[in-house]
Amino acid sequence: MTKAIKEQKKRRDAFSLLELLVVILILGILAAFVAPNLIGKGEQAKRDLVCIQMSSVSGTLDMFKLDNGMYPETEEGLQALLSNPDPERYPNYREAPYMTSMPKDSWQNQFGYLKNENRFELISFGADRKEGGSGEAEDIFFSKCKK
Repeated sequence: MTKAIKEQKKRRDAFSLLELLVVILILGILAAFVAPNLIGKGEQAKRDLVCIQMSSVSGTLDMFKLDNGMYPETEEGLQALLSNPDPERYPNYREAPYMTSMPKDSWQNQFGYLKNENRFELISFGADRKEGGSGEAEDIFFSKCKK
C-alpha cells in the first residue's frame, strides 16, 4: 500500500468531531424525554414499599387477633407481636412470637400503631420522619393504601 492510502485509512478509523457532536445531541434529546418520567419515581417506589410492608404487618396483627380475640392495645403497640405483653390478658399467645423483628419503613423508622375499638391503623411518618407533612413528606396511613 502506498503512504497516501495508509493515511486515508487511519483518518477513517476515528470519528470526526461533527459525528461526535451529532451523537451527543441525540443522547441529549433522548435524556430530555426520558428524565422527566424517571424523576420522582424513587420516592413513589418507597411509598409503595411502605404499603406492602404495612400489609404484611396487618396480616400478622390479624393472626394475633385470631389467637387472642383482640388486637393489641395502642400502649402495647407492635411490640406485642414480639413478646406477650400480658399473659393474663393473652393466654392464647403463641409460644413463638408473631414476628422475629420489628419491621421499619423505607426511611428506617418504626411504624406507628393505633387501636380504635376493633380496628387498627398503621402509620409511617414518611421522608421527614415527623407527624404531618405534605408531598414526599406526607404521612402514610395503611387505611389509605391501595389494597
